[in-house]
Amino acid sequence: MKLVLLLLLLILLLYMPSWIFHFSLVHALPVHDSSVSSPASSPPSTLSASMAAFSPGIQSQMGTEEEDHHKMKLDKKIVIFLIVTCGVLAIIVILSLFGCCIYYWKLYQRKKNSQFSEVEKGVSATTFLGKINSLRMVSNRGSVSLIDYELLEKSTQNFGDENLLGKGGFGRVYKALLEDDKHVAVKKLDCAGEDARREFENEVDLLSKIHHPHIISLLGYSVHEDMGFIVYELMQNGSLEDLLHGPSRGASLSWHMRLKIALDIARGLEYLHEFCKPVVIHRDLKSSNILLDSNFNAKLSDFGLAVADSSQNRNKLKLSGTVGYVAPEYMLDGELTEKSDVYAFGIVLLELLLGRRPVEKLAPAHCQSIVTWAMPQLTNRASLPNIVDPVIKDTVDEKYLFQVAAVAVLCVQPEPTYRPLITDVVHSLVPLIPVELGGTLKSCNTG
Repeated sequence: MKLVLLLLLLILLLYMPSWIFHFSLVHALPVHDSSVSSPASSPPSTLSASMAAFSPGIQSQMGTEEEDHHKMKLDKKIVIFLIVTCGVLAIIVILSLFGCCIYYWKLYQRKKNSQFSEVEKGVSATTFLGKINSLRMVSNRGSVSLIDYELLEKSTQNFGDENLLGKGGFGRVYKALLEDDKHVAVKKLDCAGEDARREFENEVDLLSKIHHPHIISLLGYSVHEDMGFIVYELMQNGSLEDLLHGPSRGASLSWHMRLKIALDIARGLEYLHEFCKPVVIHRDLKSSNILLDSNFNAKLSDFGLAVADSSQNRNKLKLSGTVGYVAPEYMLDGELTEKSDVYAFGIVLLELLLGRRPVEKLAPAHCQSIVTWAMPQLTNRASLPNIVDPVIKDTVDEKYLFQVAAVAVLCVQPEPTYRPLITDVVHSLVPLIPVELGGTLKSCNTG
């Protein structure tokens, strides 16, 4: 459309000078009558010019020539006026046509954009579904199942509050009973936003490839309109955050059970850091993303922010995570490495040890991190027993307590190079945990 209009305008501009030139030639050339001598006749001599003053015939002829000359000048002025007027009119017409073309072009574009916006949601949802369908990764346990939305709706009683297990940043988690009488957890995500959609795709993609006893199992997924659904194995004891900081205040978690949970977390991270190719960085490790099954086996969950990419691309990521768990170098400089997960693990270990939240509000405008508060006391053998969670304080063997505190202190070092590898953490915790709970400590009492 634009090209056609430009071509028409170009043709008008090219041909207009020729029209004007042709018009000026036709009207500007003088018309001679027979009384005037032709160009072939010889010019008048000085003698005939001098005789004109004494001859009445010659004088009348001179008067006629003056009138013709005056008439020619008048004709020229008229022609010039007509040319200028026609030129101005032509320019006005061209500009008017050009303006009309622009107006109708904008009108067409507005209408086109309006039509596009009406179908944009549908196209977006179709693209979203297409991307998700392409995530059918074949793993050592087969492909991830695409589950019908109607089945999930029915199994969660239309996502009723009575089946609600918890709430997250982009959605909620519901308990569901599938047709084979299998209890599962269904995470319902509002994927209308780009960030939520990206996290949904990322989690389905990663968990379809990862299988480990201490990482949550993906059972399937579904898409309905702008909503995404991820189906996991059900973890009967909920999150570590709820057990530690909920109404029970950690009463169900003994000293050895807490160490077992810490070891489970470390083993899950070790798998991500040492055995996945490329390395996977969880990037959002925290107590609310650590789930516990009926036997209190801990599993890492929520891989929406996880990164499985080259170190060059890690530095281009938008800063994400939870306050209190984010490593200093990542928060300040955007430097993301496996040691960022080690820092977050150290915070979770302090939660298990002290029974305190990562960040606590002391006043309306003042908060204190668990690291700032605990660090001076963790390295003081006299003060350490006094800051341990009161729930387990009387059951802790101080010899093991100091070793666990030392591991925590190393993990939360501000300088990442001073932090241990997660494999070293696993090796440090294993001797402190009874054999019955997955360690190597021989003890009759696992309380």
